[in-house]
Amino acid sequence: MILLNGESLTLEDVVKVAKCQERVRLSVKAKAGMVASRAAVDKAMHSPQPVYALNTGVGLLADVRLGEHELEQMQVNLVRSHCCGVGEPLPKEAVRGMMLIRANVLAKGLSGIRPLVAERICDLLNHDITPVIPSRGSVGASGDLAPLAHMALVLIGEGYAVYQGETLPSIECFHRAGLEPIELLAKEGISLLNGTQAMLSIGCLELARLEALFYSAQTAAAFTMEALRGTPVACDSRLHDARPHPGQKHSAAHLLTLLDGSRIPRTQGTGTARIQDAYCLRCVPQVHGAAWDSFAEARRVFEIELNSATDNPLVFLDEGGSAESAEIISGGNFHGAPLALALDYLAIAVWQLAGISERRTERLLNPSLNEGLPAFLADRPGIESGLMMAQVTAAALVAEMRVLAGPASIGSIPTSGNQEDFVSMGMTSALKLQQTVRLAEMVIAIEVLAATRALDLRGERTTSVLESAKARFRDHVPAWTGDQVMSIPMECAARFLAEDGFLSTRTLSLVGAH
Repeated sequence: MILLNGESLTLEDVVKVAKCQERVRLSVKAKAGMVASRAAVDKAMHSPQPVYALNTGVGLLADVRLGEHELEQMQVNLVRSHCCGVGEPLPKEAVRGMMLIRANVLAKGLSGIRPLVAERICDLLNHDITPVIPSRGSVGASGDLAPLAHMALVLIGEGYAVYQGETLPSIECFHRAGLEPIELLAKEGISLLNGTQAMLSIGCLELARLEALFYSAQTAAAFTMEALRGTPVACDSRLHDARPHPGQKHSAAHLLTLLDGSRIPRTQGTGTARIQDAYCLRCVPQVHGAAWDSFAEARRVFEIELNSATDNPLVFLDEGGSAESAEIISGGNFHGAPLALALDYLAIAVWQLAGISERRTERLLNPSLNEGLPAFLADRPGIESGLMMAQVTAAALVAEMRVLAGPASIGSIPTSGNQEDFVSMGMTSALKLQQTVRLAEMVIAIEVLAATRALDLRGERTTSVLESAKARFRDHVPAWTGDQVMSIPMECAARFLAEDGFLSTRTLSLVGAH
């Protein structure tokens, strides 16, 4: 059970709830804070002063003053009118993550809504009711308005949701689960709509996937280094202490643990052999490490955002927690710029992992570069093509990733009558990151296929750690002979990586780092 208090949600919590169905509820302290905040809103409702989105319209219509009899209807109208999402639905995990983060934001007690609203989101999570939320339609400025509106629509018993594998009208889901939809009071609609939770949910889930993929890329590089009889000398800690970027040091230390005890003969520095390995082997710590540092920065940004109040306006009580002198302040915490930049940076960083991986695959297959291995790792080169076309696929995917790495965050288009005149496009950044990660998993999977086959063809044992990793991989993707339809093992290999195939080598990096 994860307790939500608006202060301590972690990226790992998001993964647990989104993917593993972990149960959630509000903390007692969070409920008390929400009750006090709501009292301030109730007081402000009867004030002659205009308060944005409480007794006024929203956006460019903020100057329109509403009568008390219109306040609740306006909240329902907000939800319905903002349900303008289009395109294929977001994955279930992304929606569950979004709901969790939204409930946690509300639990901070700065939104001025009843605990019931956040509790009902928790109920949907705990009963596995997942709103159907179209993936397109957010510019990430007043938050992810359209995605969050589709979530709020389900809370009031409208729209559609998935329950026990069946897509149903949301009211039917409520009835089957023994729940009731909520009736929105003043300010509760806008408090459900403003926020960055859709792009943040995707960002958290993709970052968790990327952190696992980093160790797959490291393991793939170690396999390749062994197959090409490269040297781990470029991982010497003295080199990386001289340029102490944390990710670079982390990558080098981890590679040393993977390669420790290798019995494969080296060609570097012997006779007429090359003096140095190519960059795709020698500079792995520098390239992989830079990607790791970008992951660390994204994690820092995401974990701040997970526990931040991002709706508008916000309710601030006095020091004693009283509603009597509370202030309701309108601002722009919903703007997605911090996330958009981090998401764009991640797309660039993961291209680095995939781009250098494709270069290692080329060296494994190219008979001019692969240290005596058969051309394209075919059993009978000429009559067979081996993995020739697998590298072509990797090249195609890397080229597509290059397009996706173009930043969305520089593409602001003014909206809402030019009131929202500079937007983040963070949701676009998140959606293209999703695509980029899937492509990167396949590119690195192709390298693993090639490197493990090269080791099989050499008939030499590598380190105990890599032999164990290779055995786990072979449980999912058996060795083969002759030309095969390679798309099947390629998909199996990518699925293995997506399911954290080589994440177990992470513990070795902790040993190597010290």
